[in-house]
Amino acid sequence: MFDPSHTIPGLAAFPRQPLSQGQTPLEALPALGSKLGIVLSTKRDDCQTLAFGGNKVRQLEFYFGAAVQMAADSVLITGALQSNFTRLTAAAARRLGLVPHIQLEERVAKTDPLYHSSGNLFLNQLLGAEIDFFPSGEEEAAADRALDQRAEELRAAGGRPYVIHLGLDHPPIGGLGYVAAAAELWAQLEGATERPDLIVVPSGSGLTHAGMLVGVRALGWQVAVQGIAVRRGADMQRPRVRQRAAELAAMIGRLELIDDGDILIDDSVLAPGYGQLNPATKEAITLAAGREGLLLDPVYSGRCLAGLIDLVRRGEIAPETRVLFLHTGGLPALFAYQNLMDEAQSKYE
Repeated sequence: MFDPSHTIPGLAAFPRQPLSQGQTPLEALPALGSKLGIVLSTKRDDCQTLAFGGNKVRQLEFYFGAAVQMAADSVLITGALQSNFTRLTAAAARRLGLVPHIQLEERVAKTDPLYHSSGNLFLNQLLGAEIDFFPSGEEEAAADRALDQRAEELRAAGGRPYVIHLGLDHPPIGGLGYVAAAAELWAQLEGATERPDLIVVPSGSGLTHAGMLVGVRALGWQVAVQGIAVRRGADMQRPRVRQRAAELAAMIGRLELIDDGDILIDDSVLAPGYGQLNPATKEAITLAAGREGLLLDPVYSGRCLAGLIDLVRRGEIAPETRVLFLHTGGLPALFAYQNLMDEAQSKYE
């Protein structure tokens, strides 16, 4: 397996538990790129081998590295009802012999029964996760405190739980997964005559975005990393990514690696909010399927491509720019959104 610590030595200080096999592929998207007037490719992190894959696999390698090091017997995490993170946490826990405890939050107002029974929720149940529910989806610190309370109960019963916190009060350990991903990408591009001018990533918790940015800068690569807001508006997301990037840079011993000008966030396709489909996201999902046979999810990768398309149409991405789109996976959610996607009109032409 590729060892990113050879090119970013600071990563070696953190335990890492491999959860997938090999590097994820780089793939050209010539038909879609031609339609947009750019040179488009994708890094297929949906091709991770664990439980439908996705970007959270890379993050979990570092969380589970810490969990295994402390001989944990269970792991706790919180997330939205259709969270990819919880599904992959449950799968990784089962693979490693730990008990997964999943706390699900009502982040998206939905009446569609598929959203409450299919996709990632069904897979969490199939994986045998112990599931609890948290009444709010916008109280990050409170959701983390609820996890800590449950962890205390498990300790009192003799357990050794490991908690994956999502809030800003806790170290961004998972972001190291995308510092490592940047090193993997750099190695894959070795010998290439032309590298991407721009990397486009979804920006939600901020760890994938911040990790990729810190990773490329640690390598001395000045490629721009454009985040597409999928949960918060740009005014809220920008300081979050700035904080996470500074923390990650400090963790690998590279202080002052990132400056404010590196933090690029666009929220033009965020409305009406997290997890809610809009015409731009429906179009992006349909275009990727119809032009490239590439499947995207409605929450992260689909909205990310929608933001990329919008930047092209607004002239923010110039013609013939070489753009790398990070496919973060999330495909089980397609089935939870099936009824809403059925309303989308085909735009293959």
